Amino acid sequence: MPAISQSDQQQRPHQSDAGRRRRRTYRLVAAAAGLATVGALAAALPAGAHDNQHGKPLPSRYQDVQLLSFNDLHGNLEPPSGSSGRVTELQADGTTKTIDAGGVEYLATHLREARKANGYSITAAGGDMVGASPLISGLFHDEPTIEALNKLDLDVTSVGNHEFDEGARELARLQNGGCHPTAGCYNNEEFEGADFPYLAANVLDEKTGRPILKPYWVWKKKDVKVGFIGVTLEDTPGVVSAEGVKGLKFKDEVETINKYAKVLQKQGVKSIVALIHEGGLPASGSYNYNCDSPGAGDGISGPIVDIAKNISPSVDALVTGHTHAAYVCTIPDPSGKPRMVTSAASFGRLYTDTTLTYDRFTGDIARTAVKSANHVVTRTVAKAPDMTQLISKWNTLAAPIGNRAVGYISADVPSTGTESPMGDLIADAQLAYGKELDPETDLALMNPGGVRAGLTYAAKGTEGDGVVTYAEGFTVQPFSNTVNLQDFTGAQLIKVLQEQVSGTNAASPKILQPSANLTYTLDLTKTGADRIVVDSVKLNGTAVDPAATYRVATNSFLAGGGDGFTTLGQGTNDLVGGDDLAALVEYLTANSSATSPIAPPVANRISVVQ
Repeated sequence: MPAISQSDQQQRPHQSDAGRRRRRTYRLVAAAAGLATVGALAAALPAGAHDNQHGKPLPSRYQDVQLLSFNDLHGNLEPPSGSSGRVTELQADGTTKTIDAGGVEYLATHLREARKANGYSITAAGGDMVGASPLISGLFHDEPTIEALNKLDLDVTSVGNHEFDEGARELARLQNGGCHPTAGCYNNEEFEGADFPYLAANVLDEKTGRPILKPYWVWKKKDVKVGFIGVTLEDTPGVVSAEGVKGLKFKDEVETINKYAKVLQKQGVKSIVALIHEGGLPASGSYNYNCDSPGAGDGISGPIVDIAKNISPSVDALVTGHTHAAYVCTIPDPSGKPRMVTSAASFGRLYTDTTLTYDRFTGDIARTAVKSANHVVTRTVAKAPDMTQLISKWNTLAAPIGNRAVGYISADVPSTGTESPMGDLIADAQLAYGKELDPETDLALMNPGGVRAGLTYAAKGTEGDGVVTYAEGFTVQPFSNTVNLQDFTGAQLIKVLQEQVSGTNAASPKILQPSANLTYTLDLTKTGADRIVVDSVKLNGTAVDPAATYRVATNSFLAGGGDGFTTLGQGTNDLVGGDDLAALVEYLTANSSATSPIAPPVANRISVVQ
């Protein structure tokens, strides 16, 4: 399949629409303030390379190419609130501090400043640009985010799992344009689609066996060529609703990247970057942690490690995502040589600036010269006026719905922790809704990945402190799942809890958030299913009877066996209810008022032994 090339790109303008690149069309086959994390593969460039920082002339052999990258934006056009809008910075004395970060008005300014004096600059992303988005984007099927990314001059991105939340046809529309099939056109304007290609090399149409999107893309300027291969995690069907991935097959990341690396090489493209929507977990939560520091407990773990170790040495750098972590690490390739692997956290709070030194003699990247650093998208810079205008336009459309008060809280309701107050609140809301559908409903379970944010007490707009707006609720639960009821035996319920910490979830547990009447002990000193202390599992203070039948409320994603909970896909006597966000809104409205706000749950339903 031929690459789509961008020819002889000139330095891009920073104004909103002036000098915009000619829009490209891509068809689907199927319907920085603060300390920077600096990673370097070696201290020295190849002999004769220039030092641009000191103004020395550039020899003809080498050309520095700037690669700016980010990942997991999730439609966060406005600055995220609470912990979702902060990053942790490691200080020289070993202490840490937090910095407010994110918002496309600031991201645009940072990227445009970073590009200055870099005639060879590419901007790439690692997937999940849309999906699980706040109301300003999600309400409009993420058209606002695509418009923002166009203005950011994004060159290319891989798909992530959330690009499939509304299915392949909707992804095709985001790429190619056109009005939404049911919502129509907003502001009587036809949506133009993305100016950049989405890459999905390992996502195949089951009928044709061909990628549903372009598998790779080549950036060109004069005699410099850099190829990009984009993949999402092979387990996308395990973290997306069945309807979203219907008719699609997801292939192994390593196998796919190695395949298309050979294709690019045959076309004479030897400088290659992989955009991978899969990631790792660094030993520190600080964005400027030295991922390559030696010692026990240092470095990075997670799926990206094995992936990186097996991707062909012909690939020069990996831009990753999915785990929402920040890291700039080197991981050895199959030949044992270190290779740069980066991730810029999530929600537009960071961007990564990587220098790729292109060798015109070989057409390849001089790997010993690759340097990379994560930078904070601080909110102390000027806002980009074109982004402010875009946000204002869509907020005006969303305001009648988003500004409606739906409840009141007495303090922040965080979404962090093994058991989070926000997760508990959602589970309680789903239990209450389940009992409305069927009074025999016994308990509710909520998947942690479906809790996209917490609720903050401080007013975000003019609504007042403690007021929960519909927009804030939408940010917490944006997936439009339904609340489903199913029957399970007590033995199956125990097995569901064990699946949190075993099987596909053994390495990275997914702890379900329980309604208030379900309690148990999680012993993290043990391994696998043994981490669930079976004798401690109680419902309303009584031990669960393996032979009894229990009516359980979950969202439709879990009811389909999502997140590795195969037992939840085996329930009986199914009853499909209404929207899960509506259940939360109804619960907040019924149980809180301005004079009697709801208090955050204590989050003591799961007793954790460590």
